[in-house]
Amino acid sequence: MKRIVTFGEILQRWSPQGAWRIGQRDLWEGQFGGSEANVAVSLAILGNDVGYVSRIPQNVVGDACLRTLKYYGIDVSDVVRGGERLGTYYFEKAADLRRSLVVYDRQGSSFWSCAPGMFPWAEIFSRSALFHCSGITCAVSRSAADATFEAVRTARAAGLRITCDINYRRNLWKYEGADAHATLNSLMQYSDYIFGDQDEWAVATGVPKIPEDGMMAGSRLDMEAYGRYFDEMHRQFPRCGEMMLGLRNQITTNHHTLTALLWSRGTIYTTRIFDITGIVDSVGVGDAFVAAYIHASQKWPGDSQRCLDFCVTAAMLKNSVVGDFNLVTEEEILANME
Repeated sequence: MKRIVTFGEILQRWSPQGAWRIGQRDLWEGQFGGSEANVAVSLAILGNDVGYVSRIPQNVVGDACLRTLKYYGIDVSDVVRGGERLGTYYFEKAADLRRSLVVYDRQGSSFWSCAPGMFPWAEIFSRSALFHCSGITCAVSRSAADATFEAVRTARAAGLRITCDINYRRNLWKYEGADAHATLNSLMQYSDYIFGDQDEWAVATGVPKIPEDGMMAGSRLDMEAYGRYFDEMHRQFPRCGEMMLGLRNQITTNHHTLTALLWSRGTIYTTRIFDITGIVDSVGVGDAFVAAYIHASQKWPGDSQRCLDFCVTAAMLKNSVVGDFNLVTEEEILANME
């Protein structure tokens, strides 16, 4: 398969053990994660040639981070070393009706201070076929947003396919002049494939959500309404050939339903609604979806239904894996599609 490059900030994730709250225990579990790195790991596990581009500190924490990515078979030769520290986030696990909590500590990180001119994009893209980015990189800092747009412009000029996960995070977008709607909308204009849930699409486009009364297994979706919805998205993003809309209903923290819709060049595809219980860790479900779709679209080009079934099944399985990374194989995904 052709080489895929992802770009973003990898973080140190810290979580209190079990269902303890932040500040309740002194014992913490630590691991690495971050949306674009999560996508890279999933793609590598699925057998793809993957390169990851970021900026991390020149210290033992940065070294450990690179070792982790290399362990999963990711090429990190284009990672730039520098800056003060690795960004972190604190994750408090959900329990019953109490939702999970995320606290970011990214200001002043190595990636926070990255800027245009730091990454040799023309050389990187000369040996790549697809570039994946997300809205998170534009939310971290003004300079990181500028670096992201430098990357997508260079990728477009080089003829790469571009995938974009909207990835709106309301806890970010804190820098002076930050405008999530305008920035995300501009980023999506460069994209051939766009991923997001209804809340994210609404922020980026101004198009309101389609109300769903508690989606459950066996529910019927209003496909006429979704047809009009995607018509408007296509009007806003005419160069985008495929748009994915994730639909998830969190009934309790341990019981979710999950499905997605795919708009592909004028046709809408649907798939089964998964009823998921016994959730171990729901962090990275969207990243698992994105990675699986990129993989499937390269392995089964033109088979949109199979690609959608594959990526929703992969996202479902991520709920059973601890940590940010989706460590399920293609064989496991295919077995659960039957």
